[in-house]
Amino acid sequence: MTVLIIIILVSLFFYWNNSFIFYKEKAKQIVPNEDKCFSEHCKSITYLNECKRAVLFIHGFPTTPYMYSYPAAFFRDNGFDVYAPLIPTFGADYREFEKTNFSSWFLFIDSYYANLKKKYNEVYVIGVSMGGAMCLKLAEKYSGTNLSMKKIAVLSAPVAYNSLIKDKIVTNPLAYALRFLSLFIKRISASNIDGIKDGEDGNENWVGYGGTYLRPALSLIYNLKAIRKDLNKITVPMISIHDKGDKTVPFKNQKIITDCVKSKELIILSDKMPEFKHSHHSLLMYNSTKEKYSKIILDFFTGGENEF
Repeated sequence: MTVLIIIILVSLFFYWNNSFIFYKEKAKQIVPNEDKCFSEHCKSITYLNECKRAVLFIHGFPTTPYMYSYPAAFFRDNGFDVYAPLIPTFGADYREFEKTNFSSWFLFIDSYYANLKKKYNEVYVIGVSMGGAMCLKLAEKYSGTNLSMKKIAVLSAPVAYNSLIKDKIVTNPLAYALRFLSLFIKRISASNIDGIKDGEDGNENWVGYGGTYLRPALSLIYNLKAIRKDLNKITVPMISIHDKGDKTVPFKNQKIITDCVKSKELIILSDKMPEFKHSHHSLLMYNSTKEKYSKIILDFFTGGENEF
């Protein structure tokens, strides 16, 4: 009987942690204030050339627009107005960041995108990692409407974090207890990072938060389920790029995404990088991949009108 009780309690523990039953979060308006950034490198990137088309870059978790330094300049030089906003509370005091959630971050990005659509007939969206998940969520909301983006590029995007039974994906076993742990622990090894001293291949230029932020991470994982559920609403042209050796977001996520979307124009790229001292994840930041993928995405967006 004791063994049975233990089994039931353990089962309930894992169910409560991973089903998100009774979990709720509210989207709150968060206001940009880049005066609080811990580095100039954290701030938004904007290039205005009075172009008729714009590209929106959405950064990842827990990083900043600096990850897009190269592609932002590249698209600027190839006929686009460029917007890479810093999501509010990212890049500032991490104690403020950990008070916010995915719903609030997406509310900001959604509003930012809608304002761009008022200015430009053609808006293209690029997202890496969490930015890719947000890009998918935008496309789910606006596909087939008059606010639809022209095309999207999704790189290293997660839609399944721990999904052992359904997808054989376990990104981090500790996440199975994340909801419980977040009741008692706010953060682990928190720090601001303005460059990685022992980085290579351009990873030394990474800017964002170091450590683990349990409640923001829980919020992100929670919201991935809804994004995955609505993938079949996406009809806009899409290019999906994912490295087979990605150590941050398992490669299997790409197939889940591309099998579910309804985009008639869909390009799928999956390479495997040589080994570097990074996670093979931020593909538009690494020296070995940023130029190649920037050119491929530009070619997809423009239909090959640019010559290199």
